[in-house]
Amino acid sequence: MRSSIRISLQILSFAALAALSIYLAPKYSNPFKYHFEVGQPWAYGLVTAESNFAIYKTNEQLQADYQQALRDFTPCYTIDTNATQRDIYVLSLSEMERVRALKCTKVSIINNRVATLVPVSQLYTPKEAYEAKVSNVAPNLQYDSITSENLRQNILSAISLTQGMVQAGEKIIDTGEIVSEKTYQILESLRRTIEDQNISHRQSLTSTIGVGLYIVILIALFILYLYTYRRKLLDNLRNTLFFAMLMAIIITAAFMVMRYASLQLIYLLPFAWVPIIARVFYDSRTAIFIHLITILVVSIAVPAPYVFILLQVITGIVVVISLRDMTQRAQLAQTALFMFLTYSVVYTAATMLVTGDIKNVEYNYYLYFAINAVLVICAYGLIFLFERTFGLVSNITLVELTNVNSNLMLEFAEKAPGTFQHSLQVSNLATEAAKRIGAKVLLVRTGALYHDIGKMMHPEYFIENQTANNPLQTMSHAEAAKVIIDHVMNGERIARKHHLPEVIIHFIRSHHGTSVTRYFYNTAVNAAISTGKTMADVRKEDYTYPGPKPSTKEAAILMMADAIEARSRTLNELTEKSIAEMVDQMIDLQVADGQFSETVLSFKDLEDIRSVFKQKLIEINHHRITYPTIEKK
Repeated sequence: MRSSIRISLQILSFAALAALSIYLAPKYSNPFKYHFEVGQPWAYGLVTAESNFAIYKTNEQLQADYQQALRDFTPCYTIDTNATQRDIYVLSLSEMERVRALKCTKVSIINNRVATLVPVSQLYTPKEAYEAKVSNVAPNLQYDSITSENLRQNILSAISLTQGMVQAGEKIIDTGEIVSEKTYQILESLRRTIEDQNISHRQSLTSTIGVGLYIVILIALFILYLYTYRRKLLDNLRNTLFFAMLMAIIITAAFMVMRYASLQLIYLLPFAWVPIIARVFYDSRTAIFIHLITILVVSIAVPAPYVFILLQVITGIVVVISLRDMTQRAQLAQTALFMFLTYSVVYTAATMLVTGDIKNVEYNYYLYFAINAVLVICAYGLIFLFERTFGLVSNITLVELTNVNSNLMLEFAEKAPGTFQHSLQVSNLATEAAKRIGAKVLLVRTGALYHDIGKMMHPEYFIENQTANNPLQTMSHAEAAKVIIDHVMNGERIARKHHLPEVIIHFIRSHHGTSVTRYFYNTAVNAAISTGKTMADVRKEDYTYPGPKPSTKEAAILMMADAIEARSRTLNELTEKSIAEMVDQMIDLQVADGQFSETVLSFKDLEDIRSVFKQKLIEINHHRITYPTIEKK
């Protein structure tokens, strides 16, 4: 039941991602998908005119034509028929300002539907009329807005919006040629001509279906990758939701920028967030693959997609390589620098390759790359957000947890000093074994430090912390076993109280798996037999840890290291032979008990782990020379 619900939610999350991408993706408008700028090389193939089209004037040219035409424009005024003196023309001050603002030399005065052109010099304001001792000082002209505007529109409409023609079959531009101002004007005219054509509903629907199929195929490829190479990630709903949300954030931002802002601003978006965040929590291959899928989805709406894909893919690979193991915040700054250099070099190389001239490099792109690099540093905040939202653990968090000067570690060392020293030794052993078999070293080290924190609750019950009598000797075998077993549950309680990650809690719960407290169980069995009872009279479950068994290589390594380090302290004679026999015996016992049945440890991994443990224990317990004393005569 749980499995079916998980699969349904996973399908729903990826379906939502696909639907969001299809909805936001730019819809079909016309086949003119070129992006071009004056002074930049043409990054596409040969373009010729498929039919005749007119060359539209630029806005600057049209404005100049408008100004030239409006020089002959004369505003129209009607004269007041009730005025006592009609041969004197008086305007209000505001109307005179209008005439002067138009910079016209004449105005049309309409009287009984007859228009008369009057020089502006013959117009008066009331004050000017008074100073000229004209008998009529009241305004007798009224602006005729309707007639004036009709006249103005007639003048403007007579201006042609085009200049010249491009004939069908005529070459417009070819690959590598620099876009001149004239060519830019022709290309803009071609774009405008195509946009003016009516686009059918069928074309729009077909385009949407094509975009949908493209996006669905890409997302399906990512799911197929997870199913084939990272099945364990796909089996976890949390990982599926993480991947879908990470891709959705970047795809949404990209499509919104291309819809509402300049197309160049696409290079301000930190696409490197995808591989950075994915690499922090997962492996390099997964980080590169999810980055590639994200870039391919976005590329359907990007002008010059070839250059865009080239820049983003190469930069993503460099970012992943630079973050092989992110354990410090400063590494993000280093990665941002590498990213800026990669962007800049690849862009410069692409421009030189296409045009053969470095002068064609547009320097504002370097500013975009620099801002992009600064935004990448902000990924640290997103890492923390995703960590808390999805319960993931980054290497930075693990490094912080390995700080033995933290409050929890200091309390651990104070309350259970023997157990604390044991945890340090187990951590060293497990770390070396993890290095040998390629497991997650930092994770093992951290898990080992915390695996026994449950002994803080009652440290006096554990022999490594005892300095006097053992209180377990006053208990029954079952009671003593329960006290020992309880340190696992106590450890989980302490871990949750201090908000330790689930992956660390798994180490605490599984470091004994479902094994038996053999000392107490065997003693109880022997005691039962000595009194005439049988083994069946001893409840084995009373002496068995609750589990679970280790489910990762790292947890299995910790189980082996914990048992071997504790057992090494019981050896009377520490020799290469005794250590080797002890290591083999303990690991064989755990294997026979089925404790590693849920891990992917191979026989070679087990042999390598045995070898590391034997070598490290011999090095730790090597003999020192005896210092001679000075003999007195």
